[in-house]
Amino acid sequence: MKFLYEITWIRSLLYLTCILHFLYTLNTQKLIVNHDIVTLKKHPDLPLRFRSDGTFKILQVADLHYGNGIVTRCRDVLATEFDRCSDLNSTRFLKRMIEAEKPDFIAFTGDNIFGTSTPDAAESLFGAFGPAMESRLPWAAVLGNHDQESTMTREELMSFISLMDYSVSQTNPLVEDATDPAKQSLIADIDGFGNYNLRVYGAPGSHLANHSVLNLYFLDSGDRAIVEGVRTYGWIKESQLHWLRGVSNVFKGQNEDDSQSGDVSSSPSSPPALAFFHIPIPEMRQVKEIVGHYQEYAACSSVNSGVLQTLVSMGDVKAVFIGHDHTNDFCGNLNGIWFCYGGGFGYHGYGRAGWPRRARVIEVELGKGEKAWTGVATIKTWKRLDDEKLSKIDEQVLWDWHSSR
Repeated sequence: MKFLYEITWIRSLLYLTCILHFLYTLNTQKLIVNHDIVTLKKHPDLPLRFRSDGTFKILQVADLHYGNGIVTRCRDVLATEFDRCSDLNSTRFLKRMIEAEKPDFIAFTGDNIFGTSTPDAAESLFGAFGPAMESRLPWAAVLGNHDQESTMTREELMSFISLMDYSVSQTNPLVEDATDPAKQSLIADIDGFGNYNLRVYGAPGSHLANHSVLNLYFLDSGDRAIVEGVRTYGWIKESQLHWLRGVSNVFKGQNEDDSQSGDVSSSPSSPPALAFFHIPIPEMRQVKEIVGHYQEYAACSSVNSGVLQTLVSMGDVKAVFIGHDHTNDFCGNLNGIWFCYGGGFGYHGYGRAGWPRRARVIEVELGKGEKAWTGVATIKTWKRLDDEKLSKIDEQVLWDWHSSR
């Protein structure tokens, strides 16, 4: 009996030791599997929400074109800069922007890595998004036309990106099970990888703290395609636009008649939205009202899939942010919606020697009611140059609630 008691006691001690060790590994965010350390994903503070001062700031990073780190040479820089210029210049620029602007969210709008210069896509992704992960800020990405040219497919890239630290990216949108809202599955009949919506909630302590007051739409604009035997760029498909219209209608249908007179609308039923994708739409070639530099022909698809008509009919999208054409950094107005280039950010992507790389900042401000913050009042943007002073240029108001009434 004594022997059996000792065996039972030893087993209990071993079992307790195993539990404590497992809890310790979870607490330190590490598990050991087959002698390899596997790090669990670190999550940002969620949900996305406005600050207590009524602002929400987004840093757009367009065309980072990250390659292979310090050995990747820069393109289109001055001869005096070339010998000491690499991907690390892009990394330093991103760190400077995060420190200077202190954004609440970072949006990467495609060509995040330069596939043909990337022998290992995963390693390059860690290099590209490293400063965002180190900042512990929530960030999201869509794909461009060069990301998949390395060792991962577009689906694998988005899956990998969605699992990276502090990323809120999604491979594709989720649909709820009608019989059980807790059960969700990926929408299968949608083109591309990286179509999703992120909600931004009202300021803490306000009556809209638990309501989405701003939507961020992300769309996969594809890479390359052959149309009638001619090679062209990708485009946003009807299945994606159908999903987008559905998301917009959901918010419009919630408490449609709920509004407040005298103040900025506080109704969460139809919050304004911003859209992010990589390849410009064909109408960008005819834009006339611009702020910024229009220095190269818009490289879009030969197919016009009706993106502009869809966004205009939806009514909630106030501005769109794109990349792809590195030396275009302008905002152009199309049928009341501003389409804004980010401007080339990365040093391994093409640019113009002597023309600084640049980044776009978007700041959304809430209206001030008699006692608390209300709905979105203004959407502003500006750019910063990667020069000694991070010069701020082309500040403009993209949308104002009062003037849109």
